[in-house]
Amino acid sequence: MNRLAIIGGTGVDELEGLDIVAAHMPETPYGQPSRAIQEGRLGGIGLLFLQRHGSPAMIPPHLINYRANLWALQALGATDIVAINAVGGIAAGMLPGRLVIPDQLIDYTWGREHTVDDGNEGALRHIDFTEPYDPVLRAALLAAAAGAGIPCASSAVHGVTQGPRLETAAEIQRMARDGCDVVGMTGMPEASLARELGLAYACVCMVVNPAAGLGQEPISLQMMRATLAREAAVVRMLLRALLQDRYGA
Repeated sequence: MNRLAIIGGTGVDELEGLDIVAAHMPETPYGQPSRAIQEGRLGGIGLLFLQRHGSPAMIPPHLINYRANLWALQALGATDIVAINAVGGIAAGMLPGRLVIPDQLIDYTWGREHTVDDGNEGALRHIDFTEPYDPVLRAALLAAAAGAGIPCASSAVHGVTQGPRLETAAEIQRMARDGCDVVGMTGMPEASLARELGLAYACVCMVVNPAAGLGQEPISLQMMRATLAREAAVVRMLLRALLQDRYGA
């Protein structure tokens, strides 16, 4: 039986409406997850929720213990992961307020612990990462969005940078030439670790600002807050629709 876990990002500190029945802080081979994983029911359907940045502390993107987070979710029975990411818009049409279900990514991060393959199994684990997001879970998200009347971009290239600083205008121009549609800081190695652990993984990107050099004013968290609040509410609607469609009894 499939079991869903939600990984929340900036603007999604809690999963509103989640009836929490337990909180888990499992030890993993990689240390502790970002914070206690909440187990509960949303609309009567069970799921797990983890805020990747922690709370009340805010763990920056390059210091998140992605390995512990994914390992802990798997240990608690998750089979499917839907990650929520706040991103900047690069391509035309990727304006603040847009929801995006990406189908590809480009990894610009460095120095992160990006694999659970320690070489002790006697064979290298070369995972197939041609499609970084699980196509079945992506299709379920898109179907849920369509059924709930939630507009979203059905494909995009998600560029993942190191952070925590934002990008320069020249870096965004380079990413546009590379084919990136949106830019964020937390999509990797989360996606590839999920693949290594056999977890179906897809993400929902909330465009909260124009990427560097594409807007009329400097990027600030204050400018993002109102958009984050609006988009987080829509994402909650999408998650409820997904739960009913795919995980309901």
